[in-house]
Amino acid sequence: MYPRFDVSKIRLKPLSERQHDTLVKDMRELGCTNPLESTDLDELATRIIEARRRGSAVIAMMGAHVIKVGMSRFIIDLLERGFITHLGLNGACVIHDFELSLVGGTSESVQRYISAGQFGLWQETGHINDIVKDGASRGYGIGEAVGKAIYEGEFPHRDISILAAGYRLKVPVTVHVSIGQDIIHGHPNFDGSSWGRASHTDFLIFAESVRNLEGGVFLNIGTAVMGPEVYLKALSMARNVAHHEGKRIANFTTAVLDMQPIQSRDYHSEPSKDQPEYYHRFWKTILVRTVRDGGTSYYIQGDHRHTIASLWDRLVKNG
Repeated sequence: MYPRFDVSKIRLKPLSERQHDTLVKDMRELGCTNPLESTDLDELATRIIEARRRGSAVIAMMGAHVIKVGMSRFIIDLLERGFITHLGLNGACVIHDFELSLVGGTSESVQRYISAGQFGLWQETGHINDIVKDGASRGYGIGEAVGKAIYEGEFPHRDISILAAGYRLKVPVTVHVSIGQDIIHGHPNFDGSSWGRASHTDFLIFAESVRNLEGGVFLNIGTAVMGPEVYLKALSMARNVAHHEGKRIANFTTAVLDMQPIQSRDYHSEPSKDQPEYYHRFWKTILVRTVRDGGTSYYIQGDHRHTIASLWDRLVKNG
């Protein structure tokens, strides 16, 4: 009924012709020389340690900026030490993780490449589409399919791959996408049905992990939309089943680690609809609404390089 864009006309260029904004050398080594002073961070670390000791889930949702500022090794180490039992990513995380593992560089300037229509249109990155298509046909989610490919393939920098680490450790790393948001969705080999099926698989894996959130911790690190929205729906599903089984998922901890300042200090109260903060999904969803029935929430504001390293430091020293 309506005309469609012909993706066969797209021309891709090799990654060797792209100027990368983030390189392997930018990945930070483990360590924290100046931990953030925060009683909330102290309490959050304690709750994560206690959750793992009792066998409850510690689930983290993460945005791609965490990788772009070089914090991959910290996330991998938290997976290896068992402090994170499930990691949820957006589609951009997959791209940055894949490119870094393959060519040692990732991220590009939109301003530099959008004028000529070259932004995001790189040959090697599009291989992710083939991996997801093959994985979906085998029943894999996006995270498992790409993690397996990196771990088993010829990727010179697989040691800094979060997805490969999840596959190696058998810790679920799921990917939650919105079609049209990521650069590889415009590639000629993109198959929407495969991505939809694989992302749905990951969503069901995520929801199953949320069923073990009672007594656990949910972390939302640098994702303003995907993390809060996927978590909210999965929690409703998990609580629905728990309710019919005579159980509760109410006594757990949530925390948001983000750079955005919250003007009101009382983040445990929901802003009114006439305030811009009302539309901050992480605030009303994670810090208020989903912990009303017995949970506790924290907001840790700051640069990811500082907040993640500071949390990692506390967990390693006290866990």
